[in-house]
Amino acid sequence: MDCEKRECPLSGWKGHVVDLLHWRDVKQSAVLFGSMLVLLFSLTQFSVVSVIAYVALAALSTTISFRVYKSVLQAVQKNDDGHPFKTYLEMEIALSPEQITKYVEKVQLYVNYTLKELRRLFLVQDIIDSIKFAVLMWLLTYVGALFNGLTLLILAVVSMFTAPLVYEKYQKQIDQYLGLMRSQVNSIMTKLREKVPGAKRKEE
Repeated sequence: MDCEKRECPLSGWKGHVVDLLHWRDVKQSAVLFGSMLVLLFSLTQFSVVSVIAYVALAALSTTISFRVYKSVLQAVQKNDDGHPFKTYLEMEIALSPEQITKYVEKVQLYVNYTLKELRRLFLVQDIIDSIKFAVLMWLLTYVGALFNGLTLLILAVVSMFTAPLVYEKYQKQIDQYLGLMRSQVNSIMTKLREKVPGAKRKEE
């Protein structure tokens, strides 16, 4: 279903994600970028269970220390400010049935679309698209031989936070080169479509 007819998944905070990736707020982007890299690098050295345990211990050490500090401060100053995390403790964090249904429907849209695309590619509805998919999988075998999954995730995170800035700075040159590459690929695919039996798209 098109986004024009129905709300696109994640559209509510899409703008915030774009701002983070474009470093509109340097502090927030730096904290998120640094945290993700530290987490991923930690996973390269320790097991997932160990990393989760260390993160939980670090968070608990921070909150417990702050709680004790505020309690001592209240005792010394003889005031009654209450629990330092009272605001967060009173916040509603439960998902309503409507929200759960909404998110499940969004996930269902992604799953259904992915399944249809995989069926189309593997059952060769369009031979050119299937060949392109096969070439991509072949290239990924080389990528997988050079990098493990965590290394690829680290590279992906670094790219997410650097590529938008590079594109903004050199957009004209990048668009020019991408346009040339796209023209070359389209030309090759057109010639291939004309030569491979059954590769021509059916007329609408």
